Amino acid sequence: MASTKIHSLSRVKGESQPDSVARAKSLGGNRAYSILMEAQQYWLSMETFRKDRERNKNYTYGKQWDDVICVDGKLMKEESYIKSQGNIPLKNNLVRRMVRSILGVYRSQAKEPTCFARDRDEQRYSETMSTVLQCNMQLNRMTEVNARSLEEFLISGFIVHRKWFGWRNNKLDNWTDYVQPNNFFIDNNMRDFRAWDVSCVGEIHDISFETLCERFARTAEDYTHLAEIYSFARDKDVLGMTYDQFGYPLQGYYDFLVPFDTSRCRVIEVWRKECKPRYRCHDMNNGDIFKIDIEDYDELVGKINRERLQQGQEAGMPTDDIPLVKAEWFMDSYWYYYYLTPFGDILDEGETPYDHKSHPYVFMAYPFIDGEIHSYVSDVIDQQRYVNRLITLYDWIMRASAKGVLLFPETCLPKGWDLKDVADEWSRFDGVIGIQVKPGVPLPQQIANNSTNIGIAELLNMQLKLFEDISGVNGALQGKPGYSGMSASLYNQQTQNATTSLLDLLDSFSAFIREGAYKDVKNMQQFYDGKRVFNIAGKSGTQIVYDPKKIRDVEFDLSITESTSTPAYRAITNDMLMQLWQSQAISVEQLLEHGDFPFADELLQSIKSQREQIAAGQIPEGLSPELMQRVQQGADMDAVDRANAALKTIR
Repeated sequence: MASTKIHSLSRVKGESQPDSVARAKSLGGNRAYSILMEAQQYWLSMETFRKDRERNKNYTYGKQWDDVICVDGKLMKEESYIKSQGNIPLKNNLVRRMVRSILGVYRSQAKEPTCFARDRDEQRYSETMSTVLQCNMQLNRMTEVNARSLEEFLISGFIVHRKWFGWRNNKLDNWTDYVQPNNFFIDNNMRDFRAWDVSCVGEIHDISFETLCERFARTAEDYTHLAEIYSFARDKDVLGMTYDQFGYPLQGYYDFLVPFDTSRCRVIEVWRKECKPRYRCHDMNNGDIFKIDIEDYDELVGKINRERLQQGQEAGMPTDDIPLVKAEWFMDSYWYYYYLTPFGDILDEGETPYDHKSHPYVFMAYPFIDGEIHSYVSDVIDQQRYVNRLITLYDWIMRASAKGVLLFPETCLPKGWDLKDVADEWSRFDGVIGIQVKPGVPLPQQIANNSTNIGIAELLNMQLKLFEDISGVNGALQGKPGYSGMSASLYNQQTQNATTSLLDLLDSFSAFIREGAYKDVKNMQQFYDGKRVFNIAGKSGTQIVYDPKKIRDVEFDLSITESTSTPAYRAITNDMLMQLWQSQAISVEQLLEHGDFPFADELLQSIKSQREQIAAGQIPEGLSPELMQRVQQGADMDAVDRANAALKTIR
């Protein structure tokens, strides 16, 4: 009988283990390396995107002659080649002007996410959640974060935010981080522009040793372990090998495992889909649908069903009429996170801690058709290059043309003069040159050759027009004055048409903001476990109390609406409140609480103070003692009427 190879029991069990995490642990070895290799492969697959992003960024910020060309078998930048020809590489940055115009359009819209409860009976909670969300946006300075994210969206066509809850600046709250796209990776199998089919995302972190310990060291042994792994970064006497100056790029250096600055700690965060068997349960008694782990089946299903069967039989109910918890076995796909070191250590791992059951990242690629990204800036690079070529060519022709060249026959030179003396005297405004005229010898003459009018100006104007047509950012959107006699309605219509051409881009960005706000709301419902008082900075009457017991289970929808902080919105609101107050539909306190007046808080406080003084029997300022005494005695009804009139003026 032939001998059979014997395998280890753990390996045999691991091959049939449906739990992907448990199977990886049972197989032994350093499983962190396999996760690192997968993440590195995804990061390397984004190399083309990083190169395109760098090129688009260079064109946006003025480095427009950095494309590499081949000249006589030698690779060099276009700027170096132009300089080698004795020319100056000129440029006129139209891309930056276009980006600034779109950012101005976005900021002028002043939109913000607003919550709406799906159940109309819970609509009152949506107003509370909207206020809490706006306060969190102020905490994270989201106005500036969104503007810079839109600039990144225009340049690269890909933006990423990270939503997390924890400690920052000695404050425990919900935070939003901008993620640099070069440090982000995503699986290259994603094709859904909603990112619903993504299976792996992650980020490269370069942090200080102190931040590393704050995040991962929970015991003294953890600190010792981290100090051994990052011994070089721990030493403060070691200077970081950063040769680039502040505010300038890393010269295109990006590596997955080794940081550019060796004094930083490289941590690689990976979120990927794992699978394990679970039960999908449906409680027929209350309609709840939930899922449980295999080991919790007896506690959450079997025990409850036995109790209900016993209660139903005691109540005389038929067995088939007793509502039980139905359980269905299935393979659950869930998000699992890893924090890895480049040396194969797992600093932390676990199933997603968020109630939204997803990863903390919010990202969007534009337009992402067939998995391709085509940024807004890339559409006008060819026009920008041609404009630069025409300007450089124009400058070269003008410098090469004859401008005031003097032809002076040497036989006409005065005695003791040379051509330098003639040039000096010729350039004087009152210069006199005595020449010796000889028969047949032409007189000195000046030549000016105008060879610049060869159609370059027309080509340049055509490219500028094409630039506006392709980008959709015309002169009206840039704030340029119209031509003489242009009506205001025509100018406004041109501005509206230009905004319409940008509507798809701006709405896609609004969808990104809405997705981020959704995760913010879910995190707040999960982690705000105590009552909190919120008040939007700069607005009176918006102080609300957040009660987690009432809001935790409310399902919200979000939409992007016009911000209430715009001057136009405030003016309309104040006018409407003034009309209600004049018609005596509201009191002056309600007017000041819900209106937006610069003096509202001080005046409201003064009114409340005077009311408290009157209730205590004191004489408030502005009311005479004689009138107050007569009012209290009730001797003169005219005095009472005058007192009431005085109080109404105070209110």
